[in-house]
Amino acid sequence: MNKRTLISLVAAVLTAVSALAQTRIDVQAPNMVEEGKTFNVVFVVEGEHSPSDFQWSAPEGMEVRWGPQKGTSTSVSIVNGHTTKSSKTTMTYVLMPTRTGTFQMGKATAKVGGNAISSKSFMVEVVASGAATSSGNQGGGQQGGTTTQSSARELFLTMSVSKRNVMVGEPVTVTLKLYRTVDIAGFEDVTFPTFNGFWSQEVATPTNIEFHQEQVSGHVYDAALLRQWVLIPQKAGDLSIDPAEMVCLVSQVTRRAPTGTIFDHFNDTQYVTVRKKIATSAQSVHVSALPSGAPASFSGGVGKFSIKASVSKDSLRTHDAASLLVTIAGKGNVSLLEAPAVTLPPDFEAYDVKSSSDTDRSGTSGSRTFEYPFIPRSSGHFVLPPLEYSYFDPDSRRYVTVKTDSLRIDVARTQGVAQTSGSGGTLTVDRQGVKNLGEDIRFIRPRTSLDTPRPFFAGSALYWSLAAILLAISAALYLVLRKIAGMRADVEGSRKRRATGMALRRLKEAGDFLKKDLYTAFYESLHRSLLGFVSDKLSMDMASQTKENIESALVGRGVKADVASRFTALLDACEYARYAPDAGHDAMDSHYHEALETITIIDSSMKKTAPRAASALAILLLLVPAMHLNAQPADSLWNKGVEAYSQGDYELASASWNAIAESGMESVELYYNLGNACFKDGNLARAILWWERARKLDPSDKDVRHNLEFAEAQTQDRIDSVPEFFLRTWLRKASFLMRSNVWAVLSLLLFALALAMLLLFLLGSRAGLRRTGFFTAIAAFLLCLACFGFASVQKQDALRHDSAVVMLPVASVKSAPSEDSATSLFVLHEGTTVKIVDTVAGYTLVELTDGRQGWIETRAIEKI
Repeated sequence: MNKRTLISLVAAVLTAVSALAQTRIDVQAPNMVEEGKTFNVVFVVEGEHSPSDFQWSAPEGMEVRWGPQKGTSTSVSIVNGHTTKSSKTTMTYVLMPTRTGTFQMGKATAKVGGNAISSKSFMVEVVASGAATSSGNQGGGQQGGTTTQSSARELFLTMSVSKRNVMVGEPVTVTLKLYRTVDIAGFEDVTFPTFNGFWSQEVATPTNIEFHQEQVSGHVYDAALLRQWVLIPQKAGDLSIDPAEMVCLVSQVTRRAPTGTIFDHFNDTQYVTVRKKIATSAQSVHVSALPSGAPASFSGGVGKFSIKASVSKDSLRTHDAASLLVTIAGKGNVSLLEAPAVTLPPDFEAYDVKSSSDTDRSGTSGSRTFEYPFIPRSSGHFVLPPLEYSYFDPDSRRYVTVKTDSLRIDVARTQGVAQTSGSGGTLTVDRQGVKNLGEDIRFIRPRTSLDTPRPFFAGSALYWSLAAILLAISAALYLVLRKIAGMRADVEGSRKRRATGMALRRLKEAGDFLKKDLYTAFYESLHRSLLGFVSDKLSMDMASQTKENIESALVGRGVKADVASRFTALLDACEYARYAPDAGHDAMDSHYHEALETITIIDSSMKKTAPRAASALAILLLLVPAMHLNAQPADSLWNKGVEAYSQGDYELASASWNAIAESGMESVELYYNLGNACFKDGNLARAILWWERARKLDPSDKDVRHNLEFAEAQTQDRIDSVPEFFLRTWLRKASFLMRSNVWAVLSLLLFALALAMLLLFLLGSRAGLRRTGFFTAIAAFLLCLACFGFASVQKQDALRHDSAVVMLPVASVKSAPSEDSATSLFVLHEGTTVKIVDTVAGYTLVELTDGRQGWIETRAIEKI
């Protein structure tokens, strides 16, 4: 369908609607008037075409004083090229009744577009005219003129009470009305009455005040309903209703004082607004107390009521929830009805009553339904006796008792549950293995590596120690490689490294002088050799080569103090021998060998290195305690459990593996097998508990996740989880791909790679190598952080003990940690996982995955 066709279709529909709108003539006329006073009757025709041949005649007893006066207005609208014309035609008559009575006003007829249309007939009541309204000229108008004041009967409020003598609980209607014969421009300071001692309900609160004609004491007024209430007295005695008050802005005509000009006749009146306060009188209602002798089933109902009862399910199983529905309907104080007393069978666990109302706006007519939730704890056929309800009938002034029919409830035994008879018996679970219907839990693990609980590697002292060692090794490598590179370009360093060699060559020259027995030349050469060694080795210039500086510098470089003293003593001997007589060949030979030995010792002392890294690592590893495990008894219990499980003795298998767990050992396989044995033994809640513990140790285990999903599908509670952000879900699943310790080791390897690439960036000889090292180091470091984060997530999840599993077949969750005063919010069944929020006096505040919270008995749950 194209656009033009659609527009034509819409225009045709609008034309048809317009034609239908012109099939009648609307009438505007009062329903009550006074004899001898004029009033208007207006006929209105709206549509696309103006009417023609309009006909209407007033009935006998109505004098037409003026009219018909025709008025016409036309509007034209153009939408998408389509022109729509609308006209409104009014025919106005001014009539004056000449006698009292009720007059049947005939139909008006006209033709529109060749079609005849007509109005509806209507009634007008003419009442006798009352006494003339008092009016006169009073002071208070504008200076130089007079003002026409309205009398008290031209504007007033009334507050009517439907009953003056009632019983406690019997409804009363209070109506507040405004009457006027003058024009009102607005209202101020409206004060409505208060109802002390009453239950009140507003039933009429008009936002737009609409006036209609009413006759009061022979006068016809414009009357408007302001408010209407339904009151139900709550105590006996004379109860007072306070007055209602308001200030009306009344428009009045004021005559101007004559000015002596020719225009006084044309402009001698004006309108002013006068504030007038009006109020009702206080009202009193006498309330009688209900008579004595009320039946035991009376709970405050006053009126006329009926009762019926039903159950949401008349056939159910043990531990299934159902409700008894009791509905009380009728007229009276419906909104204040209280729940009737209900006695359920002793084996039924009852919860707090819920109520709902279906009444009219006043709350005095309709029904009120009470819901009594319950859970049967034993099987059998139960009959609820007839339920009685008594109320007081104010018309007959007596108590009336109504009854329901008896109800039958059939409770079948839940599969897998055996119970003791009697109301005081203790429920015992007789569980059976889950039948294989095409899908089952996965088989146990025949082998395991049992161990005592160990701390997680991520974030441990060993983890940070290894990271520090890697960082230290990287720093040492950086310094060593940097030193090697510097040594290649360092002249002074080369000089220091060649200092010993140079000294030995100089000593060789002194040795030649020793052989030739040249005393002075020998000691000068020896003195130069010693000072040259110090200059090269200590980078000390000639001006600083004093004995004190030389000795302190040698000690500062790791040379022993006695060796440094021997070196300075040799310098003294050389200086003394140069200016002393010849001491002989033996003294020269002794000084030569002592110089050679001292230089060798000094060179050896200054070349000492730090302890080997391997030794430091060995010392660090000594800090890690060795774990000794006597696994012989655990292995025996493990094999015993595997054999029992294979033979179908799930109780023995569970007992064997549970003994291992109680000894303090743990493993994913141990918890996994315990869950399997409990599930096969019919203990669904404990199976989920053990599998949840296994998942904490290794969230990446597929068998554990499969069995958990299979078991959770068997639980009775279906709770919709609050959806989480998709990125968070993806990251959580990614962190569970491997164990926490594997992620931690991988993070250290990536950290080592990042450090290696950082060294390549810092020490690379070519730009390409440095660029590769830079980007690879950043990528490796980011991956290291991700792996450490995944390991930490698993660690935090395993160390967080804020989850629990419901262990009882049925557990009630209450609004407060109390048995008596708290309201039951909902019921949880065995196997449901909850989050622990707080614990107080034997109760635990738990939160479901859908966000609901409540208090449950601590004994009903067990922490994962």
